[in-house]
Amino acid sequence: MKALILAGGMGVRLRPITDTRPKPLIPILCRPILDWHLSNLSRINVIDSVRIVVSYMKEKIQSFVENRGYGVQYEFIDQVEELGTGDAVIKGVKGLGYDDEILIVYGDVYLSDLSIIEKIASMDGNVVLGARVGDPEKYGVLIVENGFLKRIEEKPVNPPSNLVFTGISKLKVGDVIEHSDIGFSVRGEIEFTDILTRIANSRRLRVIEIDGENWVDIGYPWNVIEANKLALKSIGRDIRGLIEDHVTIKGNVYVGEGSEIKSGTYIEGPVYIDKHVEVGPNARIRPYSVICSGSRIGFSVEVKESVIMENVRASHLSYIGDSVICENVNLGAGTMIANLRFDNKPVKVTINGKRISSGRRKFGAVIGANVKTGVNVSIMPGVKIGSNTWISPGSVVWVDVPQNSFYKSSVSYTIEELKEH
Repeated sequence: MKALILAGGMGVRLRPITDTRPKPLIPILCRPILDWHLSNLSRINVIDSVRIVVSYMKEKIQSFVENRGYGVQYEFIDQVEELGTGDAVIKGVKGLGYDDEILIVYGDVYLSDLSIIEKIASMDGNVVLGARVGDPEKYGVLIVENGFLKRIEEKPVNPPSNLVFTGISKLKVGDVIEHSDIGFSVRGEIEFTDILTRIANSRRLRVIEIDGENWVDIGYPWNVIEANKLALKSIGRDIRGLIEDHVTIKGNVYVGEGSEIKSGTYIEGPVYIDKHVEVGPNARIRPYSVICSGSRIGFSVEVKESVIMENVRASHLSYIGDSVICENVNLGAGTMIANLRFDNKPVKVTINGKRISSGRRKFGAVIGANVKTGVNVSIMPGVKIGSNTWISPGSVVWVDVPQNSFYKSSVSYTIEELKEH
């Protein structure tokens, strides 16, 4: 059996994270999503090779896989023109035998229990994996009858079910080829879910269910926090670095080799601290935080439920709450990231020009790679700062800042009646 990972797509909704890395290289506990999938697939006996469909930043994906090395044969397929998930699958099965089976995995989903993929691979016939979620209108909804798929409705306004497609399926290659003659969807893409619906109309397509709490589709910036939070729930206590005197560590905390936790630091698990990280002195790391290799969290810096990528510097007197901080960011002294609205409503974020709810009462900032903030910068909830941008000292960042910019705010104020009182 072959496996097929869909690793294309520009990840526009994930910007600025995807300014400098493709979606499959977004880290979960400091390991790219793609690494989780390839490591898992290489252990499944029935999988003899893996095909990886690439497009956006394909060189980075190829370099990562080739340098990492896996115990399974792999090959890259260039999607060339990104026409949708259906197009990626059609190109991914090209040249395979009609009677071959293919295990298909979206490269931007995270499962807390990867053994379910092995279970699907070992089952007879065509299979799709569904998850029960609280917001099915955001996904392809599975319409099931007696355990078999009838059709998939893509992002319906009034979902007939809360069971959604997870991006994982096992199919006969011939069934994909026979039902691949589909047009573009209303979104202007060739949708894999349309191929699945056509297969379901003429073949038995079994549906396996999992709890949606064990699955994250990483489509928006806050999903990066949610996926890491899910992964953190399964870690144990493992201290491999140097811990100075007068450090408090509570709960399940991982500290990697070469890392140093300095005196006065207080860490509440679950927390994941990668290799060669320096924390403290007198820092506070709160639950569900991930700090990746080469980063420094210094004196009087507090981190709460955030993902901090490689080589980030927050050296003193800063607060990072419910945020995603990309690689090589330098936060000047006194940089504060706000994460809560006065009215306690879910924080909204601008995605593709539209204001949408993050669904989170607390959500901070998304800061792209190589950003520098001056001293005493305040960043408001839901703000995104593009890669390679500088923020002037003393600035209050109220709006999204594009990449390669220099942001300066002027001092002005208004006084309005507070109508609630």
